[in-house]
Amino acid sequence: MRHIGRPHESDKRSLRREFLAVRNRLTADDLRETSAALAGRALELPELARAGTVAAYVSVGSEPGTLALLDALRARGVRVLLPVLLADNDLDWGRYEGEGSLGRVRHGGRMALFEPTGERLGPDAVTTADAVLLPGLAVDARGMRLGRGGGSYDRVLARLERAGAHPALVVLLYDSEVVERVPEEPHDRPVHAVVTPSGVRRFRQPAD
Repeated sequence: MRHIGRPHESDKRSLRREFLAVRNRLTADDLRETSAALAGRALELPELARAGTVAAYVSVGSEPGTLALLDALRARGVRVLLPVLLADNDLDWGRYEGEGSLGRVRHGGRMALFEPTGERLGPDAVTTADAVLLPGLAVDARGMRLGRGGGSYDRVLARLERAGAHPALVVLLYDSEVVERVPEEPHDRPVHAVVTPSGVRRFRQPAD
């Protein structure tokens, strides 16, 4: 493992810029290769093998690719939920029915997202998931995740906690994004596992 950024830099914004700069240097070939490898590794996870419902997301830009994984889960008969970004940065959810069920949506000046165009299931739909795949920029040796900073998944994790739901929390990253330590805040919660193109690392077991 390595730590990106100087040890005294505990500012999340600085770290996000550094990780994003590395991602932005990836080529289209890099993205294709890592997407296929990531799907293969993730599908080996017992938590996904036995899941009836998985809450996931559609990767955009230089994020680790998720479409191959979404299609593989759906082919297994898994109910796949995808987020719809709301005006207050909370997330609604819709069902993934294949790539043709996605629409490209631009929220203000942000990068366009691919969201399900079908029925909206409500923000609480995520509480029915057996596993939740989380986007991020890094994870550390304790399982603490560095997110993009929008706060949407902080709300998701808080909603799961309020509902007494205990899905497996899995973050999808590149190998270089597993680091020694990232800054944390009191509301941050560790994930159970990280999947990278080269393998899986576990941090804790999901509650029964």
